[in-house]
Amino acid sequence: MKNHKSQAALEFIMTYGWAILVVLVAVGALSYFGVLNPDKFLPSKCVLQAGIACLDHKATATSLQVVAQNSLGYDLTITAVKAQQCTAQTGLTFSFPNGGQYTANLVCVIAGTKYNGQFNITYTTPADVGGISHTNLGQVTTRVE
Repeated sequence: MKNHKSQAALEFIMTYGWAILVVLVAVGALSYFGVLNPDKFLPSKCVLQAGIACLDHKATATSLQVVAQNSLGYDLTITAVKAQQCTAQTGLTFSFPNGGQYTANLVCVIAGTKYNGQFNITYTTPADVGGISHTNLGQVTTRVE
């Protein structure tokens, strides 16, 4: 009588063991073939601090393009544009009028299938506003095309 109880318990445990093993193999196969790759679900975003809006962005293996719009209420002069993994553009004197758009084209070496880095625009305000240099900090997260 005792043997029958232990056999039933052993069969019960083995059934659940095989079911768990099948689930683990299925999850392993899905992740191996890239179905569960989190890069496919990466949200694309470009965020700058208030006053300068990021309208569009694109990353390739060799470049990063960001389109920004001035909404501070006065004209600016862009003096530098920087991004992680990219060659910075310094010594600029580009006029950035209020409501105008600026496209930053940076040369980069981006490894992998996604870009996630800090993006900064350094600018000066006009003399009647103060003429002070400011840096607008931002973040770009996107897939590399």
